[in-house]
Parts: sequence; structure tokens; C-alpha cells
Amino acid sequence: MESKAEPADRTLFGWMKANHRRFDARERSALVQMAMDALRQRARLQWWLSRAGIAEADQDAGLRIAALKILQDGSKPDGMREMLELGEESDFDKALRRLGGHTLEHPEMPLAVRFNIPDWIEPRFTERFGADLELELAAMLRPAPLDLRVNTLKTTREAALAALTAEQQRVQPTPLSPVGLRLGPNAYVNDGAAYGEGLVEPQDEGSQIAALLVEAAGCKMVVDFCAGAGGKSLAIGAAMGNVGRLVACDVSEKRLARAKLRLRRAGVHNAECRVLEAKWLKRHAGKADRVLVDAPCSGTGTWRRKPDARWRLTESDVQELRAKQAEILDRAAKLVVPGGRLIYVTCSVLTEENEDQITAFRQRHSDFRILPVPGIWARSVGGGCPTHLPTLRLSPGRNGTDGFFVAVLEKF
Repeated sequence: MESKAEPADRTLFGWMKANHRRFDARERSALVQMAMDALRQRARLQWWLSRAGIAEADQDAGLRIAALKILQDGSKPDGMREMLELGEESDFDKALRRLGGHTLEHPEMPLAVRFNIPDWIEPRFTERFGADLELELAAMLRPAPLDLRVNTLKTTREAALAALTAEQQRVQPTPLSPVGLRLGPNAYVNDGAAYGEGLVEPQDEGSQIAALLVEAAGCKMVVDFCAGAGGKSLAIGAAMGNVGRLVACDVSEKRLARAKLRLRRAGVHNAECRVLEAKWLKRHAGKADRVLVDAPCSGTGTWRRKPDARWRLTESDVQELRAKQAEILDRAAKLVVPGGRLIYVTCSVLTEENEDQITAFRQRHSDFRILPVPGIWARSVGGGCPTHLPTLRLSPGRNGTDGFFVAVLEKF
């Protein structure tokens, strides 16, 4: 995971696919949990290893795994020699022995170490969460469940739940999304019939909610402006019931190729995939009833399922992303027909990527106004809306979802 440039969850998925029959379910679960825990607890493990006398430059993944087993599982320090192939007695042996009898917790740990976040982002989280800071940071450290979206083009939530139960999965409905099912953090469904037949698709409940708030049903033309591999396009296509035109756009032909396969498997027939280009944007200016901008962002809302992402992100990345988000919003806004909507979504919890971005957009585009989310929620999601504010914030601590932000803007 650490040696590859790609996200850890993608490396993990590839490993699971290649080794699915090599280990039984219990072994797979244990291996995955150990690797992810070592990523999730990286700051604490580094703090303990430094305290034990190992310079950070000498701390590799093997040492962190050894420290994890000692501090979290209570393993004997002397049992780490064979695992690490240390050979003769070394300074590493002595350092690991100093960890014996301790746990991952220590009262002298700074907050950033205790909750495994970079120092530079702590003030931003404090601004965003306030009194809920520790609640949210603790939730970000817990493994995320596997959420599935039921493909309503092919089945119902009740039938999908029954199908997964028949596959020996422990599953329950999601509390917010009317088309969601929730399994445990280490669940694996990709080798089952329900997934293979396109009845369900992995998608966090927050992402499902964002797609439902597009209110795509009955629209003539909907554009998913940053479609990527098509996760929200699949949800929008299902909401449209294959009626109307759905255009999944992206700058990456490779990502769109994957989206095409997923749309076909799900039975979405009203969608087309298109690489973004200036000519197409100009021809379709003012023609879309809905334009979803699922903007590239810091991904801070996904840290519970992507623990490596917190160490890949830098402060300069956030500044670059803010500029990119503004540019994308300006381009996407040109597609919206008067009376149509621009839906801005991020999986970030940072105010500067969310509310601040919308404030700046409205200063540049006085012909757009915010449509309050609670009214849209009542029609498209149903049940109690978790906010009374015009825009929607979802978070792991308060809502049990990934961190998401949604703003719906109407052109007038």
C-alpha cells in the first residue's frame, strides 16, 4: 500500500481479488484489518517508536506492524524477531521491548497524534467541528461500514436485502438513504450473485443522498460533470428510470471506460459517456436541467475508509483544489438552463472547499440562488432531514456517513 502511488483501498481491492481463494474469510479479514489498522494508527505508532528510540527515518511498515501487534494486540516483543527477520540482537529489538506493557494510548500525546491527523489540518478541523471536534475525529478513526445502493432499475430494497441474506451476509437498511443497505466494515460482496447481477452497487450512504438530492426524475437532460468511474451517474440513472438523457462527463477517458461497463451492468440505458471538450460545452450551453459537480476535493470526508489519504494530502493541495473547484463550477454553470439547477458536492469537511466556495461562486454569478436542502430532501429522500440550514453537511460522527457537503443552486 505504501509503496504504490494509488490509494490504499484500490491496492487492497486488487489484493483481495488476486488472493480471494488463497485465504479463508477469517484470514482475509485479519490480514486486511491489520494492514488498515497500521495505516489508521500511523501517527500513534510513529510517536511510540520515536519514544522507544527509533528515529522516524528508520521506521518502516514492518516496525509499525510490530508496534501495532505489541501495543494493540498485546503480543510479546520478543516474538517480533522472526516476523521482522532481524537476525541477531539489534537496537530494534531493544526498542520494541520498551513498548511491552503499553497500549496505543498515552496522556502525553498531542491531539493530532492521538487522532492521527497532520498538524497543519488541526486548526481547520477545529473551525469546522467546534465542540464536536473529538467526536468527529474519533469517528474518522473507526473503520467504515460497507454501504450498498440498491439498483431500483432491477430490484427493490427488500428483495436485495433478502438476496444478500441468502449469501450469508449480515445486512440492514441504511438509516437515511431509502435505497441503501449496510454491511460490516470487512464485508465483501463482489463475488456474490447480487453484485454480479447488478442488483447492488457499493456506495457510501452520504454519496447516495447527494445523488438523490439532484432530483433527476422527470428531467430532459442531466449532466454529471465530474463523473469519474460513474458512481453517482449510476444512482442518477436509476432515479431517472431510464427516461431522459444522462451525460456522464470527465476529463479521463480511462475512468469513463469503467463507467460505461458499470452503467451497462446496472441496466442504465439512457446514459452516454463523454470526455469533456470545449466544443461540446459550447453546443450544450443553457440546455441542462440538472448539472451535478461532484468536485475534486481533499477527500477529508473519506478518511475513515481511506486512512492513507490523510498522510498524502498537503496544505498546498487544498489551495490548488480550491482554484480547480472554482474553475469547474464556472464551466459547469454555463450548461444550466434558466430554472435548472447546479448541484455542488464534495466529500470534504473543510469549510474553504464547501461554504466558502459557494459564497465565492454566488459573488461571481448573481443569477444563481441557493435552494434550501430540507425542502428537496422531503421530496427526494423522505424522512427527517438532518439539517435546517440551506446547505447539507454530513459527517461520520453526527450522521454515520462519510463527510459530504451538498449545495443546490437554481439559475433564474
